[in-house]
Amino acid sequence: MPSVTIVVVLVIGWQVYVQLSGIRPQVLPSPSRIVAQGWSQREAIAEQAAATLQVTVLGFAVSLLVAWTLAVAVDFSPWLRRAVVPLFVISQTLPIIAIAPLLIIWFGFGLLPKILVISLATFFPMAIGLIEGFAATDRDARALLASMGATRWQQFRYIRLPSAMPRFFTSLRIGITYAVVGAIFAEYAGASAGLGIYMSQQKNSFRTDLVLAAVFVTAVISVTLFLLTYAVERVVAPWAQDSRPR
Repeated sequence: MPSVTIVVVLVIGWQVYVQLSGIRPQVLPSPSRIVAQGWSQREAIAEQAAATLQVTVLGFAVSLLVAWTLAVAVDFSPWLRRAVVPLFVISQTLPIIAIAPLLIIWFGFGLLPKILVISLATFFPMAIGLIEGFAATDRDARALLASMGATRWQQFRYIRLPSAMPRFFTSLRIGITYAVVGAIFAEYAGASAGLGIYMSQQKNSFRTDLVLAAVFVTAVISVTLFLLTYAVERVVAPWAQDSRPR
């Protein structure tokens, strides 16, 4: 409720300011105009949103697979941890907004460059969350299983993997919001469909209202995906929710 109250107050203030100031809609449209114009273009926006959502889910799935594969490999190999983790950090120093156009040039306007952009934007928090989660396993629990003759894989399965879930789902929520932003960046750089290209087209036509309508839809997609992670967490790792501070 506090968040909803703040948003409502800001929207009302925005509406009042636009009406009293007489500012042009091309510069700052009112919330009511954004809603009205966005609704009139709902079919076009929904079509572009579906394209963006498809790319987001596909790219995030690839990123998730890469993050899990690398994190498990690093957990089983201390040498690989020393070799790969610094490269993870370096990958995050690459400016995605500059890399995206290059990927379009190298790989064309298909799905591949968009998937690569999303993967670059999202795999780091998930991989680091898993790596640190595996490493944070209770030492006494590990010693107990080792004393009982558990293999390294059994220790990973019964202790390290469950204990890493709280950190993983925290990083998953960070990554899923980056995924939508990465998809928009990739579409801005070059695409035939998607909210990014739609915003670019409307901006060039000075339709600020439709740009902001698409921004609102993008925010709704991000929040929805963010909330879905809690549902997945409840099913996959209910103990992770119990371990979070209240």
